[in-house]
Amino acid sequence: MISGKIVSTEKEIVDFATVYLKDTNYGGTTNEEGIYHLKAPAGDYILVVSAIGYATVEKPVKLITGQRTKQNIVIASQTEELEEVVVVSNGVSRLKRSAFNAVAVDTKELQNSTKSLSDALAKAPGMKLRESGGVGSDMQLMLDGFSGKHVKVFIDGVPQEGVGSSFALNNIPVNFADRIEVYKGVVPVGFGTDAIGGVVNIVTNKKRRNWFLDASYSYGSFNTHKSYVNFGQTLSNGFTYEINAFQNYSDNDYKVDAPVKDFATGSLDTDRKERVKRFNDTYHNEAVVGKLGLVDKKWADRLLVGFTWSNMYQDIQTGVRQNTVFGAKYRKGHSLMPSLEYSKRDLLTKGFDLVFTANYNKNLTTNVDTSAYEYNWRGEQHLMNSRGEQSYQHTRSDNNNWNGTLSMNYRIGKAHVFTFNHVLNSFRRSNTSLLTNEELTDAIDKETRKNISGLSYRLMPSEHWNLSVFGKYYNQYVAGPMATSTTQQEFVRTSRSVNSMGYGAAGTYFVLPGLQAKLSYEKAYRLPTIEEMFGNEDLEMGDLGIRPENSDNLNLNVSYNKAFDKHSIYVEVGGIYRNTKDYIQRNITDLSGGKQAATYINYGKVLTKGFNLSARYSFADWVSVGGNYTEMNVRDNQQTAIGSGAENIAYKQRMPNLPYRFADSDVTFYWRNFLKKGNTLIATYDNQYLHSFTYYSSIIGSNKGEYVVPNQFSHNLTLSYSLCGGRYNLSFECRNFTDEKLYDNFSLQKAGRAFYGKFRIYLGN
Repeated sequence: MISGKIVSTEKEIVDFATVYLKDTNYGGTTNEEGIYHLKAPAGDYILVVSAIGYATVEKPVKLITGQRTKQNIVIASQTEELEEVVVVSNGVSRLKRSAFNAVAVDTKELQNSTKSLSDALAKAPGMKLRESGGVGSDMQLMLDGFSGKHVKVFIDGVPQEGVGSSFALNNIPVNFADRIEVYKGVVPVGFGTDAIGGVVNIVTNKKRRNWFLDASYSYGSFNTHKSYVNFGQTLSNGFTYEINAFQNYSDNDYKVDAPVKDFATGSLDTDRKERVKRFNDTYHNEAVVGKLGLVDKKWADRLLVGFTWSNMYQDIQTGVRQNTVFGAKYRKGHSLMPSLEYSKRDLLTKGFDLVFTANYNKNLTTNVDTSAYEYNWRGEQHLMNSRGEQSYQHTRSDNNNWNGTLSMNYRIGKAHVFTFNHVLNSFRRSNTSLLTNEELTDAIDKETRKNISGLSYRLMPSEHWNLSVFGKYYNQYVAGPMATSTTQQEFVRTSRSVNSMGYGAAGTYFVLPGLQAKLSYEKAYRLPTIEEMFGNEDLEMGDLGIRPENSDNLNLNVSYNKAFDKHSIYVEVGGIYRNTKDYIQRNITDLSGGKQAATYINYGKVLTKGFNLSARYSFADWVSVGGNYTEMNVRDNQQTAIGSGAENIAYKQRMPNLPYRFADSDVTFYWRNFLKKGNTLIATYDNQYLHSFTYYSSIIGSNKGEYVVPNQFSHNLTLSYSLCGGRYNLSFECRNFTDEKLYDNFSLQKAGRAFYGKFRIYLGN
């Protein structure tokens, strides 16, 4: 046994710190007095201590059979907001000292699975993943009633706008991240973003490691292949390099229930569905991320240059509704992105920290729709009078995206922190038609520039409470073609600028040890995205004149975390309030020939009220069980119809196509030293429940099945076996083992029962 006390350099007790033996499953947390106890087999280990707001400490220890080893540890304060170390407790935990409504998802226990980062996020309270199909399909994150573009994604604090589909969260393997931070509603200025729904921050492992190799390969249903390799090294002189590479491939040829068009009569009976196999849905992507530079120098904690390459190919099987089927339509693209990262703590003077990042993303995307045939769900062909299954095109979009972030912290003593952040994003797209022998490039480019600045002050006089106040300034410039005629054949270049000011405050108070309350408010703005303004040159139609959203966001959370003997419990309840104006809504519009596309409009006013409930219990290192429940009441708050002034018959009705009640739970069992010392067998069962909801407003929509997403309850099993202390790992998964029919978006059906296997190896020190 090893035990001891954890205190800060200011001689304060550090309660609920994480203490574990590196590269093993032996660990725990300190109690209210900062004391920890660990039991493990005799041997030499590295003891790791981490806590929110403190630097992580690693110390060699030796455990001797039959003896109790005492090891007290002193850890130093670390107040940089984006670099807080997370207290990990059974997969999901609270960013403890943060005043913002934030949780963290630990990915370590999922790294032997075939899950993506989006799958891991499903464990966070209030989070719902919405996909339109299988591997590589369009994906949206839904957080507390807000979805898609309301929720912004970052990697190590760097915004991921315009990076391409290869870096969508459902395409990145879970091994890529050390943890995932989720900020709900009110967002710290350190992210410099215009999110209303919240922020997802992917945090990679930045701990100094001599050398390491993490590699895996998985294979499963629908001819799905996924591989990942991450290796790097840090030399004693501070020189470091790291390579991340991953790929995904799938035929996505799972079966769905869909109406089949009769080419002989030209009829499509939407009430009569057949069980058919998807046949034009192959997807693959490849990505390589390389970084090299220097760490732990007097003039720089980190100075790294990087380079990212990615490539993708995607067959397009359906339109925005499953009634429409394509047989030869596809999309492909690749991107190149150089980057720079610099950070220094105590730059020039003690207490002043600076982080600077910059990148340039060159992305080429080609949409091809040139078939002379139309297809039905049986894969049968029918010659058309003209080419193009959706719209005749062979278009290359040249996207250029610049991004820079600057974040500065100034700490005055232990109690005061000032933070300034600025983000610059610049985007330009030119479209070229490849239908003729000579390329034809559009005369008018589509471009936007976005500047967001933020300033905050945090007061933290004691460990029991802290308060943050902040202000944000938003500026956006947009320019592009606007039609001058109803035939959409003549365009002129038009431009506009918008400016807004936001503000807010957040506070937290520890009522009792382990019992924490949080309250936050923000007058938030969300600027329209590239897709909302310009579309994607295919199935998404943008609107150059769309206005920013603004919202009053209020969050209240109470959480309780308690460890006693071998037991650990965590309970959290949170309430949210969102009063949103100029709400940007994605709608489906009918085109000629019975086809559909997606459009974006400023709907008006939307009122959101809801709550989350989370609970988790663990017994020693043998079992962990927990779950989340979310209830969101998102209502149409527009009294008069947009554009006409007439009474809005959908006033006070639920907003369409939004899940409002969903839940998940899981239980994990651990068998330590199974068959051999150092080996661990882990079995996990988890499930997801989604309550029925309608595509359209319930007062005007039909109750026919095709307009309703039914109740869904899916179940998954995972069995993994780790050998030699985690060096070699085998896992087997069965997803949706009851073969439930699953839907997220309109009538687009997801995969049924599926099986996957994975092998992973980890080497290093």
